[in-house]
Amino acid sequence: MDETLAKWLYLFNRGDDNQSFRRFGAHRVDSGRWQFLVWAPHAKAVAIVGEFSDWQPAALKPVGETGCWLGEHAGAVGQLYKVQVTTHTGEIVEKIDPFAFAFEKKPGTAAKLTDLPQHAWQDTAWLTQRKNHPSYDRPLNIYELHLGSFKRHDDGSYITYREAINEVLPYVKKLGYTHLELMPLMEHLLDASWGYQLMGYFAPTSRFGPPEDFLAFIDAAHQLGLGVIMDWVPGHFIRNTDTLAQFDGTPTFEYADPHRADNVRWGTWNFDLGKAQVQIFLLSSAMFWLDWCHLDGLRVDAVSNMLYMDYDAGKEHDRNRFGGRENLEGTAFLKRLNTQVFAAHPDVLMIAEESSDYPKVSAPIDTGGLGFNYKWNMGWMNDTLKYFSTDPYARQAHIDQLTFSWVYMQNEQFILPFSHDEVVHGKKSLMHKMPGDRYNQFANLRTMAVWHMTFPGKKLLFMGSEWGQFLEWRDWSQLEWVDLNDPMNEKMQTFTTVLNHLYQATPALWQEDFQAHGINITIGDRSDVIAYERRARADKDRLIVVLNLLPEQRDNFIVPVPRAGTYEIVLNTESARFGGTWTHLQRRLRTRGKLERGQPDSVAVVLPAMGALLIKPLTEKTQGAGSMEVKRDD
Repeated sequence: MDETLAKWLYLFNRGDDNQSFRRFGAHRVDSGRWQFLVWAPHAKAVAIVGEFSDWQPAALKPVGETGCWLGEHAGAVGQLYKVQVTTHTGEIVEKIDPFAFAFEKKPGTAAKLTDLPQHAWQDTAWLTQRKNHPSYDRPLNIYELHLGSFKRHDDGSYITYREAINEVLPYVKKLGYTHLELMPLMEHLLDASWGYQLMGYFAPTSRFGPPEDFLAFIDAAHQLGLGVIMDWVPGHFIRNTDTLAQFDGTPTFEYADPHRADNVRWGTWNFDLGKAQVQIFLLSSAMFWLDWCHLDGLRVDAVSNMLYMDYDAGKEHDRNRFGGRENLEGTAFLKRLNTQVFAAHPDVLMIAEESSDYPKVSAPIDTGGLGFNYKWNMGWMNDTLKYFSTDPYARQAHIDQLTFSWVYMQNEQFILPFSHDEVVHGKKSLMHKMPGDRYNQFANLRTMAVWHMTFPGKKLLFMGSEWGQFLEWRDWSQLEWVDLNDPMNEKMQTFTTVLNHLYQATPALWQEDFQAHGINITIGDRSDVIAYERRARADKDRLIVVLNLLPEQRDNFIVPVPRAGTYEIVLNTESARFGGTWTHLQRRLRTRGKLERGQPDSVAVVLPAMGALLIKPLTEKTQGAGSMEVKRDD
């Protein structure tokens, strides 16, 4: 055996080669020949079948006792192939190449002879900026996107990666987002799985074009100043028998115990996260997307399913060898994942979609944490939607659905998600969840958006929610772009854009998200009004947030402020520009010279019905300007 190959396979079987995508699968050795390396430890024989062999088997040879099979064959770029496995029982089955970089379009599952995708990257400035500016103290506002249903051609066909450069990126940038989060674009068969039941852990889906075009899309985003995160699914995989399942005729990627292997809830197979070769397969996948494809981060899907033995249906009483609920190999894998990712890329984002109260998900590993940058705050999201979906006069007794989140808001480094999961399967769109007539639905939606954007934590919003799409998300057709012909939807889109850009320009809304200093709650004991102050590190950078949660205007409402002087209302959700009724807006405010709720001073405002105000102190140069007359046009 070649000494270098022996070293690679030794490291692979130990679980120590997170660049295994450079060795396994099909790799060109010269202009007309390809080397194939396959892991199938219990197979009786392994061959490659493809267009280049007229689909006749070309046998691979076992490589010592490594469980791997190796061989060469002539072939041309783009030709299709599969792995033919003879199991220990003599059954002959055809499987995918787990390490393939490209596949044919569904419903086929054959891999394509493809080199590692190449691209002449032009994103050095972006990567340098990413390295020099940690995410915790900069704005992070994510637009979640399902590429297959963002926009489509008139005939219903998908737009391509290349078309998405012009169709997606300028739109998202103009809206004021800092990052895109792509629902999985790794190869998958079932559209209805939205990409969460994967088969190609190293292959951008062929639905939208070749791998090189995917890289061009990432590069174009970076050149425009947008980061790109992608959802990644290391916990479970598609059941189809010609993919990873029972790969060599025995449980290979999945647990040997059928009870543990079976993911009842999602109809998939659970990866055996305790097996060294499976760990390195998944770690190599993560490194492929971050190293080779320049992604800015991964949102790790279904982390709870990897943390707990009893998370799935019918497994409520499953326990580990110590009698606890924790999936010991799952937690060990997640720590190892984050350790290796950050060792190579300390500036990327690792985000956990985790819905339980598991402690320290976003804490450093050396302090007992899992090592993620961020965790989705599912409790905040659920309570917020429950509250704002209730009729205003029925929800006054439930103000704790908002205020309780203050108790745990700094337990983790949170992202506040209004994701695809909340606007599908009969849950209604965000706008449709809001109570009242159409006018009041939008008023509620704008106020909830201010709560979202000003609460401590980074932000995420699913596509279509920015203009208040009425229909819930449908993965089989494009967004309801026709909505923007309606002035109310167009004004909601304007509001989202203004709010997003205000967020980016206001350090008080992101610089101290995870520090106690970052928020000072000034009115938190009422059932109808909430007020708080967001703070940046610099004392002068502050923003006062006031939310009126009832559809009743409040004249001469007293708002506590941190110091005497002149203040400016920088956003009023009831502005006619945003779909409200106010055409003459109160702007400048002079403090009253009176203490209020323990704060040094206060201002009097007209608080719009079911509305919110954002107020900031003016600099010394503009102090002395008087108040403006307040009028409301009904």
